[in-house]
Formats: sequence, structure tokens, C-alpha cells
Amino acid sequence: MFTFAFQRRTSAQAEAFARAQHLRQERLTAYSAYAGAVTGLKQATVLLWMRRQEDPDCSEPETRQAFTECDRLGAATENARFRVQLLAEDRTLVALAASAFAAVGPIRSAPTRAALAAREQDLQNALDAFIGAAAVQVH
Repeated sequence: MFTFAFQRRTSAQAEAFARAQHLRQERLTAYSAYAGAVTGLKQATVLLWMRRQEDPDCSEPETRQAFTECDRLGAATENARFRVQLLAEDRTLVALAASAFAAVGPIRSAPTRAALAAREQDLQNALDAFIGAAAVQVH
């Protein structure tokens, strides 16, 4: 009887450990995918900003294509953010993910190259804060 109880407890502990490891891996995958998606969206947004400097009327096919790419990557990034929301156990992490996503928007309307650089830095700071909080959760 004692052996059976011990085996059952050991088995339950092993299952709990396996579930925790699986969740940790899911979080690691989701958090890194989100950071990558934000970075990709930032790059596309900067490219769009540059195209709009050359083509303020947005009449060139390259500019329209840059708009389309930003929209596509924006949707993909939002999808990745939803996954973070589903997996994060910390509401602060969810808020930091939202802040990083929100920091992309102002890049589009930067009036000068200096403002563009400042807004890119704001985004990087927001993304670094998200990554720092995510790292604590997965370690």
C-alpha cells in the first residue's frame, strides 16, 4: 500500500513537472515570436516612412506595397500579442507587450529623421522592457 501511494505521488509530481516545462517552452516560443514580430513591423514601418518621404502622395506602387506590408505585419504582430496574452501569467507582461505594440504607431508620423530615430529608440526601450519581464517569467 505504501509503495502504491509513493508511486502515485511520484507520478503526479512528474506529470506536474512535465506540464510546467511544456508551459515554459510555450511561453518562450510565444514571447520570442512576439519580439520578432514587433521588430519586423518596426522595420516595415521605417521603410514606409522613408517611402513616404520620397512619395508624399503615395502614388508609387512601392509606397502602396509598403503600406500593404505594414498592414500585414501589423496584423501578424497583433496575433502574436494575443498569444502572449493567453500564455502570460503576469498582467504586467501583457501591459508591456501592449506598450511595445503601441510604440510602433508613432514611427509612421515622425516629422523628421531625428524624430524617427527618437521614436525608434522609444520602441526599442519598450521592447527591451517586455523582453526583460518575459525573461524573468521563463527562467
